[in-house]
Amino acid sequence: MASYLVTGGAGFIGSNIVSALVKRGDSVRVLDNFSTGKRENLAGDLDKIELIEGDLRDLATVRRAVQDVDYVLHQGALPSVPRSVADPLTTHEVNATGTLNVLWAARDANVRKVVYASSSSVYGNSPSLPKREDMSPDPLSPYSVAKLAGEGYCKAFYRVYGLDTVIFRYFNVFGPRQDPVSEYAAVIPKFTKAILRGESPTIYGDGTQSRDFTYVANVVAANLKAVAQPGLGGRLFNIACSQAFTLLELVDSLNQILGRDAKPIFREGRVGDVKHSLASIASARDAFGYEPTISFSEGLGLTVACLKHPTAA
Repeated sequence: MASYLVTGGAGFIGSNIVSALVKRGDSVRVLDNFSTGKRENLAGDLDKIELIEGDLRDLATVRRAVQDVDYVLHQGALPSVPRSVADPLTTHEVNATGTLNVLWAARDANVRKVVYASSSSVYGNSPSLPKREDMSPDPLSPYSVAKLAGEGYCKAFYRVYGLDTVIFRYFNVFGPRQDPVSEYAAVIPKFTKAILRGESPTIYGDGTQSRDFTYVANVVAANLKAVAQPGLGGRLFNIACSQAFTLLELVDSLNQILGRDAKPIFREGRVGDVKHSLASIASARDAFGYEPTISFSEGLGLTVACLKHPTAA
């Protein structure tokens, strides 16, 4: 039985990974400070995991968290581009320095592999589509700069210290347990809740911006496959579905699922937002057999069902 540390394990993506690990019988420890994570995300698994409430910025806490674990799935972060624009210092401390703490502690604890959750936002607004891992990054926001710094540390720790690191650039992950009410909530839960309330979803820009929306179960599967696959040290992979949908198409799809006819309202585009996002997933497919098994439409239906009936999540 392998042992895992999931940083940010009470968050949206982290808690879905925790559930998958618990389900297959692995030993799981979670590190989370509950700044954005929620205890209810772990409700079904709390009696089967070890929970450390603590902050990535505190090296002593991180050292305690990595002791005697085989693998670290580093999902812990302070999410949101707009939040990073408002507070770049905290975003850097959590996402860049916090990642450095995880890697340093993992090296000293002889962890077998660290999988790092980065972001498609590091590509910026390059017009070239689909995004491939060999493209030059061009981060537009403090959030994406901090995520890119974490990538650099992962590569350096592999090259300098031999710590086995794998870097994932997630593309617009969505699904059950994603926060619909925060000021910085992601677009799918935010739009869904607005339409359910009979309100108009707010689009920043003209709605033609597109995203490679990726259902969370695909991301969970990628993490588990990468842990099991040798020879990935220091490498970078897009994790997505390789299909793009505009925000206008998203509103149409949600209206169809919910039986509504909500009309979006439009606001000025936000600083730091990327116009189009579409991934090539050929590298991940070739390297460790990654293949998204749940499509955008299927995942959207599952997500809406959970948002309508939260206890089912």
